[in-house]
Amino acid sequence: MGIKTAYRGYKAYDYLTPGEDYKAFPLTRWDWAGFYLLPLSAAQEERAARLARESVFIALHEHPTLTPADISQMPEMDRLGRESCDYEALSKSLLDCVFDNLMDGTCHIVSNGGWKFEDVVVDLGHRLCDLHHQDFLIQGKGVEDILRAHREGRIAWVPVLEGAAPIENELDRIDVLYGLGVRMMGVTYSESNALGSGLKEDNDGGLTRFGKEAVRRMNKVGMLIDASHCGPKTATDAAEYSEKPLIVSHIGARALWDSKRLCPDGLLRAVADKGGVLGVEAAPHTTMTRTRNTHDLDSFMEHFEYIANLVGIDHVSFGTDGLYGDHVGLHHLFAKSLATGDTRNRQAEYEEVPYVKGLENPTEASHNVLRWLVKKGYSDADIKKVIGENALRVLRQVWR
Repeated sequence: MGIKTAYRGYKAYDYLTPGEDYKAFPLTRWDWAGFYLLPLSAAQEERAARLARESVFIALHEHPTLTPADISQMPEMDRLGRESCDYEALSKSLLDCVFDNLMDGTCHIVSNGGWKFEDVVVDLGHRLCDLHHQDFLIQGKGVEDILRAHREGRIAWVPVLEGAAPIENELDRIDVLYGLGVRMMGVTYSESNALGSGLKEDNDGGLTRFGKEAVRRMNKVGMLIDASHCGPKTATDAAEYSEKPLIVSHIGARALWDSKRLCPDGLLRAVADKGGVLGVEAAPHTTMTRTRNTHDLDSFMEHFEYIANLVGIDHVSFGTDGLYGDHVGLHHLFAKSLATGDTRNRQAEYEEVPYVKGLENPTEASHNVLRWLVKKGYSDADIKKVIGENALRVLRQVWR
């Protein structure tokens, strides 16, 4: 609907007593960097408001949690497994569905290396318990949950794992994760695992035999496959081997910015040829371009337009990879486990930005993606495709 009428003021872990039941950290304001809206004319404002009401808006990749006001406390908070979903900030967004990638590379609850099965189950369990004590977010297990959220002024929340390392060599753990509500999982998260090669590796061996078995199992249970952090050959293998469309939930075009984090044209085409969707991301210092040499709304949308022109408007969407807090500071804290240093553009000099103006968090990004498309004169049909309908098409083919 574009207006989240069902929110009633619940804050994360309101059912517990902070300081008694869990260690509480002073949290930042969700709009700590301000709240920028791309200027529109009066007619464009009216059109944007109408499209927000009419369209199903899906964010394919986010981390909608609040960071501590002192970002240096983030590792300790994560170690306790109690990241706080920002329900209030989400209520100010245009989103009808958010794919929440939980702690991804910061998941060090029971281990220093992270990504153990117990790490992700504890993380997921805390978040599910909190979810079930509020009545704004709906756990998104199927397409009808997303459509219901749109009708009722709510948001469908879909838990996701960015990498499959926690399954180790156990295919049945895919079933367990699906049973716990996980509806999308990445093949690798930058580092290689039993399924294939991560994008930070110098040599990409492609999808392993076990990786092919895992892809087959995910197809069978109805779990969407994400190839965002894979090496290009591993990702291309996954697209070719999967019987169902897959997505690359948060990427950009390597042709515009030479970073391992972004996708070469061949991979973009391989995913689209299989019927999949490519989500453009906005995490700081990713979707930059040579024409801009900085990270902002225009450089981000330059990636969107490049990919849409390359593979077609039916195969592109958005996964801005945002959170509520100091994203740049978080990258510095977790540089090793997030592999930021191993994947950045090493050939280009650029000035670091403190935040990506217009895209700093999932709420701001949802407004400005729609506003930019309206301002540039995209048709209603194409706007509805890229903010939700393309993703819905794939979900209808994959989810059980």
